[in-house]
Amino acid sequence: MAIRKLPDDLVSRIAAGEVIERPAAAVKELVENALDAGARRIDVALAGGGQRSIQVSDDGTGMSRADLGLAVERHATSKLPEDDLVHIRTLGFRGEALPSIGSVARLAIHSRARGADEAWKIEVDAGALRGISPSAQPGGTRVEVSDLFYPVPARLKFLKHARTESGHVADAMKRLAMAHPEVAFSLEDEGRAVFNLPVTLGDPDQQRLERLRRILGREFADNALRVDAERPGVRLTGFASLPTLNRAGAQWQYLFVNGRPVRDRLLLGALRGAYQDLLARDRHPMVALFIDIDPAEVDVNVHPAKAEVRFRDGALIRGLIVGALRHALAEAGHRASTTVGFAAAQAARPGGGGYMPFPPSQPRLSAALEFQAPPGFSAGPQSNYDAPAARPADLASQQPDAQYPLGAARAQLHTTYVVAETADGIVIVDQHAAHERLVFERIKASLADRGVKRQILLVPEVIDLGAAEADRLLARADELASLGLVVEPFGDGAVVVREVPALLGDTNVQGLVRDLADDLAGYDQALSLQDRLSEVCATMACHSSIRAGRALSPTEMNALLREMEATPHAGQCGHGRPTYVELKLADIERMFGRR
Repeated sequence: MAIRKLPDDLVSRIAAGEVIERPAAAVKELVENALDAGARRIDVALAGGGQRSIQVSDDGTGMSRADLGLAVERHATSKLPEDDLVHIRTLGFRGEALPSIGSVARLAIHSRARGADEAWKIEVDAGALRGISPSAQPGGTRVEVSDLFYPVPARLKFLKHARTESGHVADAMKRLAMAHPEVAFSLEDEGRAVFNLPVTLGDPDQQRLERLRRILGREFADNALRVDAERPGVRLTGFASLPTLNRAGAQWQYLFVNGRPVRDRLLLGALRGAYQDLLARDRHPMVALFIDIDPAEVDVNVHPAKAEVRFRDGALIRGLIVGALRHALAEAGHRASTTVGFAAAQAARPGGGGYMPFPPSQPRLSAALEFQAPPGFSAGPQSNYDAPAARPADLASQQPDAQYPLGAARAQLHTTYVVAETADGIVIVDQHAAHERLVFERIKASLADRGVKRQILLVPEVIDLGAAEADRLLARADELASLGLVVEPFGDGAVVVREVPALLGDTNVQGLVRDLADDLAGYDQALSLQDRLSEVCATMACHSSIRAGRALSPTEMNALLREMEATPHAGQCGHGRPTYVELKLADIERMFGRR
């Protein structure tokens, strides 16, 4: 078949398919244009989930008659001064959004340039320009899109129910609203208000947290840790949830680069790495993190929909995120999320129960797994656990002190739970889960001091991975060696493993290395090895901890509380479940109808 040049209208529709795959993508592009135009209020109205009609209004700088004519031409943009594709400081820059929308819908743009005496309207129908005429637009710009994808009926078959499409639009707008708390946003669907986000006040942190509270809920705002870290040329800010506030999916993780919402595997891998000792593999934290970086250090031109970015120094960004999150989590100390106490209070009320803000117990590694504690490590408690059981008089002599957030021990229930009185309520501690976290943190500190011991394989394992996978693995050989795994090249597309972490014992080396290769492809991090080491350390901690069913003396119970207060992450076990529940006096009074 002879080669021929495709018609311009077909080229435009193919290009539109890369940029506008559903109504939410059209709304995202139009709202980004409004933000780049300096808008301080953006209003969006939908009908039919956006397929029937989309209207986006803003109070930005607007466009002149000449600008309107150029705006619907392909690759025409006001956002690349001096044609610089390196220092991109706007959300849109490709000059494809408006012509792409116009090629697959009926498009009308009304605009009045700031300070101008007259407004203009331009219309495009399935790529055909219908002309420019005067308009009654009071100021800013109003874009109307109707009958989206009517020239490409095949695309309509892939759209979901109108309510589902509306949900995607809302999600896209909320992401942009998180990054711009100085701008007011509203969304209507079939005349019904979906949300109305006013401009938030206060310093930048207060502005952002208030906007996040309105979008993610009070639960997140009450249990979010402030993140703020900086390295040369890059700054990370935002908020991340306590580990005990987690979700089953990663859709509650919002990541931004220079105000642009992104879904980037490097950033997602860094998140998972930061929480790896605190959450089960199938649980995910809630985060909203914002990276501000020199535009020359990041390429935002790698994806038609601008959903992905590429950093010049990915290791710097990954280290910044992991370090900042771990610091914030360590600073939180023994805190557990407020949702834990709320759930406990709800369950205690008549007819209550059923809501669990944390996952059920996860199976651990087999107890038969052989392991060995690091040299010099002692998992033993700080006090004498062979002391006699507590007497009521001993417990009554202790007084709650405001300097001790977990209070003074008052009782031990079912030889499993320690009950403590605080200055303004009570705390119930799961003695085994709490001590397990304390021991786990000591094991980690011991490994950090002495390093991970290696075990030389009598017969080195040769693993055929393929060229790309082998190259990725060998590029991280130093990092893997620090975790106890020594890999070397072995011909084309293969590696040889000569040493493995001694903690893993008799492990499946082939499976481990292939999992590592998958991790590096998906997250750019060696998460499988870190996770397996963490699982072994958790098993060691579990077998070295105070067991449920063991009677403790008042001295022992109070020693446990004090050590929890002094230990990072003591508020949750390794799967993100709480080690204690706190009930404020006000909660108890409400339970008994006193409030």
